[in-house]
Amino acid sequence: MFDKLVLEFLIAFRYLKSKRKEGFISVIAIFSFIGIMIGVATLIIVMSVMNGFRYELINRILGINAHLTVYSHNHQIADYEKILAQIKEIPGVKFANALIESQAMLSSPDKNIGGLIRGIKIDDLKNKTLIAKNITAGDLGKLSKRDVVVVGSAVAQNLNLRIGDPLKIISAETNQSIIGTIPRIKTYEVAGVFDSGMYEYDSTMVFMNFEMAQIHFRFPNSVSAIEIFAKDATKLDEIKEQLFQILAHGQNLYMTDWQQANSGFIDALKVESTVMFLILTLIILVAAFNIISSMIMLVNDKNKNIALLRTLGMSKSSVMRIFLICGSSIGVIGTLLGLTIGVLFSANIDAIKRWLESITDTSLFNPTIYFLSTLPSKIFVSDVILITGMTLILSFLATLYPAYKASKSNPAEILRYE
Repeated sequence: MFDKLVLEFLIAFRYLKSKRKEGFISVIAIFSFIGIMIGVATLIIVMSVMNGFRYELINRILGINAHLTVYSHNHQIADYEKILAQIKEIPGVKFANALIESQAMLSSPDKNIGGLIRGIKIDDLKNKTLIAKNITAGDLGKLSKRDVVVVGSAVAQNLNLRIGDPLKIISAETNQSIIGTIPRIKTYEVAGVFDSGMYEYDSTMVFMNFEMAQIHFRFPNSVSAIEIFAKDATKLDEIKEQLFQILAHGQNLYMTDWQQANSGFIDALKVESTVMFLILTLIILVAAFNIISSMIMLVNDKNKNIALLRTLGMSKSSVMRIFLICGSSIGVIGTLLGLTIGVLFSANIDAIKRWLESITDTSLFNPTIYFLSTLPSKIFVSDVILITGMTLILSFLATLYPAYKASKSNPAEILRYE
């Protein structure tokens, strides 16, 4: 049995070798091999980047924003300390904090931009590790002082700010004066700069002292929101149930979770990932059709050889296995090589991006467009198995008909006129 199998492999690989009159068949087989290799590699790279992009985006969203956020229809939550104490008693809640949040204009001597101001207590801000562990300049601890702020790295860059520079915050709240209504303006000192790695936050967000935010944005003994961070961001149902009971007795309060607040991002990433997978699978399908055509041509070219093998006593199943080996070997080798290229490329994609940028002197991954400052990649074993398995199955199915056709050849009919 083993000798029979070895013979079938030897004949199959001999048929795959290019001879002058079979050169066209060999060219088609080579293109089929290249198509499968490129298709597998591209699918793994694209899926890894999409997975990495989704993973990094969600991690950064949850590193700054809460898993659950409580708001009031009146825009102010009074008795927030009592509500906060009740929320902290809910099992599954890691920590919770009060927050003052408002949009404002940020002004420096050089430029004006829009910003999102968040007033938060220093101990609560330290719980946001994406901020606390990514202070690139200054000292987060100085936020305990009233007249200081911590700004995003892109805010500092856009406004040309350094540590100790003044920053004017112009809010939509107004003051009445003898000359009429004027906006509330106050100058703060830049005490720190953070870099979260997500451009959308780094280009707009400013943190300021909690008590000062209450004064500046007119939240006397109240807050605009309560943030809740769960021990597991994917298990919020039990927390929601108990939170509903607390909010039912509150001041027209409601809540949103992180998935609802960022549903546009998450849904878009899911759709893009699915569509990219389907589109790139077509590369593999085209390569599979090339295998069919090349194998059919090979069977027609080897009709006499098949007839001689059958005359010498080779069974139909052996002939079928020879051509199954011919076609499947193209798929297997192409898949394995594509898998290797795809995994290696995905694992080093950010280094490759930087190398290409240094050569071309262009930005290949603009953070203002893609939100993240680095090109992420995360290889999931499940995706690699799915892509590899799908490609091997398609390659095998592509060889079935040509191999079946070869096994059904009639030796007597082929050799009648020889």
